[in-house]
Parts: sequence; C-alpha cells; structure tokens
Amino acid sequence: MIFYDLIGDIHGHAHALKALLKCLGYTRNRGVWQQPGRQVIFLGDLIDRGPQQREVLRIVRSMIDEGHALAVMGNHEFNALAYATPDPEHPGEHLRRHTVKNRHQHHAFLSQLREGSAAYKDAINWFWQLPLYLDLQGLRVIHACWHPEHINVMEQLTRGSARLTPELLIQASRSDSPVYEAVETLLKGLEMDLPEGSQYLDKDGNPRTQLRVRWWDQQALTYRQLALISDHKRHLIPNDPVAPDFLPGYDQCKPVFFGHYWMTGRPVPLNDHIACLDYSVAARHGGKLCAYRWEGEKYLKERNFIWV
Repeated sequence: MIFYDLIGDIHGHAHALKALLKCLGYTRNRGVWQQPGRQVIFLGDLIDRGPQQREVLRIVRSMIDEGHALAVMGNHEFNALAYATPDPEHPGEHLRRHTVKNRHQHHAFLSQLREGSAAYKDAINWFWQLPLYLDLQGLRVIHACWHPEHINVMEQLTRGSARLTPELLIQASRSDSPVYEAVETLLKGLEMDLPEGSQYLDKDGNPRTQLRVRWWDQQALTYRQLALISDHKRHLIPNDPVAPDFLPGYDQCKPVFFGHYWMTGRPVPLNDHIACLDYSVAARHGGKLCAYRWEGEKYLKERNFIWV
C-alpha cells in the first residue's frame, strides 16, 4: 500500500509549499520533490490569490510527472478552464464571463501567467488532466463535498476517469444541467434553499436565499446548525428543521479528505473519518498551509496534521 501526504489549498504560495514539503520529509532530487515510499495528494486550488503561481504549478506538475504526487481539481482550476473556453452558444463570450468581478477574482493568475501566453495556454491544457475526485485504496479525496449521488453521475458520464471533457465543461456551465449541479456540489460545496420568505445578507450586503452547509455534520438538524456562516450572523438563519434525507451522509468505509472551506484555528479531524485541510493559507493573518500524513489508518488522528 502507498502512503500519502495530503496537502490543502495552496493558492500560489510556493514558499509555504516548499516549507511544508520539508516538514513532511521531502527533498529535492534533480529538481523534483520526493520521498521514498510516499506520495503527495494535492486537494485542488493550486492557483489564484498568491504571488508564486508559476512556481507552485512547476513543483506540482513535476511531482506528478515523476510519479511522486497526485492531484484533484479545485473550483479555481475549474473556473480557469471556463474563463479560457469560448461559449459556443454566445459568440464573443466565454463559459465564465469576463466580468469585472470574475476578472478580479482571477487577476493574479492572469497576470503572473500572462493571459494568452504559451505558459498560460500550457497551464490551462494541464488543468484538463485533473480528476474531480479520487477513490483510492484506503482513502478518498475531493475538493469540496463527497456526495455519492453526484459522484455516480460523473462516474457514468466520464466513464470512470472523473475528468471533464469540453462537452462536460459546457454542461457544467449551464445552470439547467444535472452536470452543473454535480460539479457545483463536488467543487464548490453543498447548498440548500432557505425556507420560503427567509434571507440573510452576505459579506457584501447582498441578500441571499441559499445557504452553503456543513455537509459532513451528521448531527446537525436545523438550518442554523448546518449553516457555513460566521458565528455573529448565525442568529439570522432560521432554526427550522431540515429534511431528514437532505444530507448525503457518509459510509465511513474509509477516510475522506477535502479542502475549500477556509478553516481557522488548530487543524483537527472533523470526525473520525472526515478531514478538511484548507486552513486559509491566503489569509492576511494567521493562515496555514496544512497537510495530513496518512499511514493507512481508518480512523483519523489529530497528531497526523502538519502545517506551516
């Protein structure tokens, strides 16, 4: 059995990545980070925000090419593909519109890779190779939400490869497509509609009637308990019970690791079988780049979290 070191969202912070690899015992051999008997699994969101996106991609790609790492797609890699792909139904447009908001979110990647350059095109072509999820012997990996129903949809459509095709990317960019719902959930998280007449204001003051939820919390019974929202706004969410079959559940047959959620504080398992490894490395203060050193265990251990 191969043992893995799982690393959360990097967002272009190569210095932190190198420091974490050193902490995990990896060394550079002929320019490639490696450690006998172990592989890294990157949980997606390699790009956007940070100052060293070229270097992050160089490190990750060289490790994968030499058999020392695997990676899954994050929502930022998905967005990059959609931003770069023309919309066949709307000439002059792209699957992810080039609005001021979208360009601002993607600005660091576009400027560092130089939009339209050979390096930019090469990175976009490489993103197609990233699977949406990994179901390996002993563990599972996804960027945002392990949802069996949506994974089954994509398993059938991708014929087991878990990789997007140009046609699937188009479908994933159309809100009326089942592929859209599946990819949105797997890469961006599970959302639910609030009860009729309920809403809250997001961080930008916009009214929201949908709520991103803690899909891993099987003990939560109400909208308020499930809400992925800052504690000072939690009272704004109705405390009505949610439908008992809303959460996807988890079979707990092996651990599942994901990123995406900008956790804070000391990294710990969410429960015996579920761990988030995104601890906000791109935050201005107090962010961490976090890893989990998996040694074949079924039950996760707090001592196996390592971060810089």
